[in-house]
Amino acid sequence: MLFLDGVYVGAADSAEFRWVKAPTSVELAQLTQTIAHRLARHLERHGLRERDAEHSYLALETADEDPIDQLRSHSITYRIAVGPQPGRKVFTLQTLPDERDGYENASVGNVAGFSLHAGVSVKANQRAKLERLCRYITRPAISEKRLSLTNHGKIRYELKTPFRDGTTHVIFEPVDFIAKLAALVPKPKPKPKPKPKPKPKPK
Repeated sequence: MLFLDGVYVGAADSAEFRWVKAPTSVELAQLTQTIAHRLARHLERHGLRERDAEHSYLALETADEDPIDQLRSHSITYRIAVGPQPGRKVFTLQTLPDERDGYENASVGNVAGFSLHAGVSVKANQRAKLERLCRYITRPAISEKRLSLTNHGKIRYELKTPFRDGTTHVIFEPVDFIAKLAALVPKPKPKPKPKPKPKPKPK
């Protein structure tokens, strides 16, 4: 998402823009913590997150859930959804983790698996940079350039940036890859229930 790095002050016909300094690493961490906490509460209210005295976890598998919900639950946990090995972790290719893994970026807030990036700014006259940033934000979920077939007919997807554990590629069976794509389709909003017609008044 794009945000202004300041605020407008004054009346609507004479508003003045005032620039605000970039957030500090402490402020980013606090904001990330707030977002993570509110998102967790939202998931709990909708029955999608459970917790006990020591742990919290997603509760996405129920007996009467929609098939698409099953695909989504397997997708976000990197598990195989369909095929001969459902429930198992997807196969990955790894290298040695980056030695700079402990490096803390002051422009990124990281809390409990949530990250908030605030390290890119664009001035009013930097239209080309703004276009590149907008293209990056609206990029598709899958990059065709990093997709390939293995010699055994499986789908190999190269990560743009290796994970912290050194994972560089993810390997899918073709049918499970289709399931992962299906999990990306937004869930349609439920249609509102029609209002009951008023009963005619007795004459």
